[in-house]
Amino acid sequence: MNNIKMYCITVNNDHSEKIKSLNYLPVGLGENIKSNNFLRDNLGEHISHKNPFYGEYTFHYWFWKNGIQSQKENEWIGFCQYRKFWMKDKKEIYLGTFEELNKNILKTIDGELENYESVLGENLYINQLRLSKFIKKNPIMMIKNPLLLFDKNKRNIKFHFDMFHGEGTLDKAIKELDLENRSDFRYFVNSEVSFNPHNMFICKSSRILKKYYESVFPWLERCEKIFGFDLEGYGLKRIYGFLAERYLSYWFKKNTKFTTLPITVRDISSLN
Repeated sequence: MNNIKMYCITVNNDHSEKIKSLNYLPVGLGENIKSNNFLRDNLGEHISHKNPFYGEYTFHYWFWKNGIQSQKENEWIGFCQYRKFWMKDKKEIYLGTFEELNKNILKTIDGELENYESVLGENLYINQLRLSKFIKKNPIMMIKNPLLLFDKNKRNIKFHFDMFHGEGTLDKAIKELDLENRSDFRYFVNSEVSFNPHNMFICKSSRILKKYYESVFPWLERCEKIFGFDLEGYGLKRIYGFLAERYLSYWFKKNTKFTTLPITVRDISSLN
């Protein structure tokens, strides 16, 4: 029996039954969702109109304002996506069918996991990515700082963000952070060579989750005054989601006892 409420986010109108058969709660975002079988981000107090820029965080905002009150204090809460799922363990398994996916994804928090307050996705190591990818994306930046070619430790979170989401963008955003987190987060992005990807996390306490929301959303709102919404290209249009993704790694590591689990990429649209 599940001892976790897992919210599975999708943009596809025909996913509700598949998600329910996983014993997950289906969340529908975007204009393609017509069915009433989904939790939506456009009821009550919401920012659903910002979804093209915030991604899944429009649902997190809705949950903060409308849903978290119904959670028990020590009830596990998790978030996944229709093409990204938590695995029960770290062994590599090929998931070629929906049945295989259903058997191997996380359904309960037990054993060693019970000793933690949060679960994050396994680290994505930026400094292990192919150098050619960076050179192709932003050759001028690499030429300006040739140490990036030879010293992998220089390829940190800030470097990666500058390469893919605009040079200096992260620095501008960090200036809008509250004083409690500004210096620590700046140090984090300049010293760490990995982060926990996909804006996915699991949290043991609604109290902790509420504190996270109370930190991240006022910051993102202040960032809107700098970046606005006249944004083109994937790397910039989803800027608020990308900022939240890096901040998530920092905040949960600083404020909770955490562990990591692997995330598998399997689109349920293509699994029978």
